[in-house]
Amino acid sequence: MVGASLALALAGTGRKLVLIEAVQPDGGAQPSFDERTTALGNGARRIFETLGVWDALEACSAPIRHIHVSDAGHFGFARLDAAAHALSAFGYTVPNRHLGNVLWQALRARGGIELLSPARLTAVQLGADAAVLTVQRAPGETLTLRARLAVAADGAHSLVKQAAGIASSSTDYQQVALVANLCTDSGAQAIAYERFTESGPLALLPRHDGSYALIWTLAPAAAAALLACDDDEFCHRLQQRFGWRAGRILHVGTRASYPLSLVRAHSSVGPRAALIGNASQALHPIAAQGFNLGLRDAAVLAELIAAADDPGADEVLAQFARRRAADRRGMIGFTDRLVKLFSSQRRAVTTARDLGLLLFDVSMPAKRALSRLSWGFGALPRLARGLPLPPRPAPQERR
Repeated sequence: MVGASLALALAGTGRKLVLIEAVQPDGGAQPSFDERTTALGNGARRIFETLGVWDALEACSAPIRHIHVSDAGHFGFARLDAAAHALSAFGYTVPNRHLGNVLWQALRARGGIELLSPARLTAVQLGADAAVLTVQRAPGETLTLRARLAVAADGAHSLVKQAAGIASSSTDYQQVALVANLCTDSGAQAIAYERFTESGPLALLPRHDGSYALIWTLAPAAAAALLACDDDEFCHRLQQRFGWRAGRILHVGTRASYPLSLVRAHSSVGPRAALIGNASQALHPIAAQGFNLGLRDAAVLAELIAAADDPGADEVLAQFARRRAADRRGMIGFTDRLVKLFSSQRRAVTTARDLGLLLFDVSMPAKRALSRLSWGFGALPRLARGLPLPPRPAPQERR
């Protein structure tokens, strides 16, 4: 989704663009555009407004106007109300499949982008003047591309990242995210719930059809047991763990699980290469900020590419790395500290965090700061300020 967003941002800039996607966007096997739900902050909403696709996204979005945070079995809780901060919503949830369809329809409609899908990147050579990519379109059919810049938006195990010699550090949280969609008898009412339990954080996010998106962080063995039980037993166990704030759980959809770790590339750039999204950093979903952070990667890179004579020049890539450093460092640190704080069951830690939640609940400045989280750390890219990309180079200088 981050790579498609970058391509859309660059459409119409005069650049010659090729987008390589291994699985067709409308295919059932597409790993990005699946049944999961993504939470978009107001910064992401503004970027998509500037790109002209927010109206289409909003048709299947659900606003988050209230947030309720609680610590199961303890006294700590906090509540946030968007209206108290003069906001129509803290953010919006959009099904991944709908988000993917909107992006690809917009890419096809705007033109100027060569879409290679299904196609698989098999080899990358990064030199001083160009990136050379070998792409397999079908068995026995290969294509060689030569580009000024190769942008990796292909996940934590990116082939481009490996070719650039960029190392990564990884922290295994020893946790699994169990995800599913579920219905309750009261229906979602623009409220997002985050409940910290002994087995891990449990979040319910409202969906456009009145259902909830569940993200339940568990130890691997506990997640496997819950995946194996039948729907009725699963709903019963979830009800016991979460409580009744969202009503009686009536039905749960298909369940899936994903191992959780923090993966951080030591650099976001290499020779003729830039990393965005999960290729640059893969976060724990505890604060629902991974895609928002990756989208800001794309927005900043699009801004620099549009204005550059040579989009893969060392100085352009160095500027990209500098502009993204504070946001990456701040968001990675914030989510990692949250995971560690709310994973501990030591009595001193639980008492301190519950007191912290109560103090947060009565502190408007603290709530105001958290409400701005989705805008990120550091200066905002032009697209997040509602501004178009900067003027492009003269035609004879474009590459």
